[in-house]
Amino acid sequence: MNVLFVEPSFPANQRQFVRALAGIGANVYGISEKPADWLDGETRACLKGFQQIESVTNEPALEWAVRKAQDHFWVDRLECTVEAHTLPVAHVRERCTIPGISSRTAYLCRDKVAMKEVLRSAGVPTAASDGVDTLEGARDFVRKHGFPVILKPRDAAGAAGTYRANDENELEKVARDCGLADGAPVAIEEFVEGHEGFYDTVTIKGQVAHEFISHYYPNVLEAMRTRWISPQIVSTNEVGHPRYNEVREMGRRVIEALGITTAATHMEWFFGPKGLKFSEIGCRPPGVGQWDSYCAGNDFDLYREWALAVCNYATGIQPSRRYSCGIVALRPEGDGRISHHDGAEDIFAKYADNIVGHHFPEPGTPTQGVEAGYMANAWMRVRHESFDRLRGILDEIGETIQTRVTN
Repeated sequence: MNVLFVEPSFPANQRQFVRALAGIGANVYGISEKPADWLDGETRACLKGFQQIESVTNEPALEWAVRKAQDHFWVDRLECTVEAHTLPVAHVRERCTIPGISSRTAYLCRDKVAMKEVLRSAGVPTAASDGVDTLEGARDFVRKHGFPVILKPRDAAGAAGTYRANDENELEKVARDCGLADGAPVAIEEFVEGHEGFYDTVTIKGQVAHEFISHYYPNVLEAMRTRWISPQIVSTNEVGHPRYNEVREMGRRVIEALGITTAATHMEWFFGPKGLKFSEIGCRPPGVGQWDSYCAGNDFDLYREWALAVCNYATGIQPSRRYSCGIVALRPEGDGRISHHDGAEDIFAKYADNIVGHHFPEPGTPTQGVEAGYMANAWMRVRHESFDRLRGILDEIGETIQTRVTN
């Protein structure tokens, strides 16, 4: 099995997919924007070959690299796991007649407006939404559906570039911030009140082979805008409980409607006064190292399971569901350079058996802004057999550890 893997060099967890593919016996060839010496020695050892190009989202360059490989050996798979790479890879995959996710599916998983039009037609409950490229178009939407509204790029990933407008004044400001005032096309949708979570899968030929459910505390927009909060992402070990039946059923309907065949998926949802509502889906794994939480919580290697799925249309073992597992982001008290981390020693002493991952930037490291994400500064990953007890531990960590800063 010969697999071309797009961009093994960045982000850092890309090496896990390379490792997993090589570990099941695939011949892995990297296509990257960076030179080979950007890779660590272990990752380089997993690759049978490597091709650097100008940009992996430059379709002519990517197609050139793929066809160059095809001149020398049969290419069984062309795979990627980064949101921005999925559509160009799908286009090149089709032009080079390599099996995998279609360009139609990749497009629908990237374009938020088209995605929701298809899913509404399939009976999936979604927020009202539309595509606009003028401020007046946004006002028309508001006249129909009211405030508050959410505006985001049509191909946004997660909370990137996402804004909320509560009234006309905020709408005008957001229009300037997101480029709508200058004619940039954006997706606009009604704000859905409720708790936010996500449903992740590995699918094989359109069927769910592995599934996981996680929760945001608090919801993403608030977490990504508020410095004092130590936000959490927590996966449950009770995926099979009846309380999640509606989420799991909706996830399967979305996968079928969008034509997702064999891939990783990441679907976000809200549950509130209007019931369960679909938010968006990506045809790729989640970010923030969430697969590492699934591995630690389920006593198995999800990266290997993904490799088996895309190469052999098979799985190895089932998740144990032994632990719930979550990450808590530990924000610096302000901007500047890291001085030290108060309270960390106490937490390690108390919860050493529960901690399965952590990162504390060294003194002198420049801080990153809140909007940079959950793993931008300090963080801890923790597991426990009880979801509620885990939430309590994560709360305690967020309240105890303080990342101090010098200017």
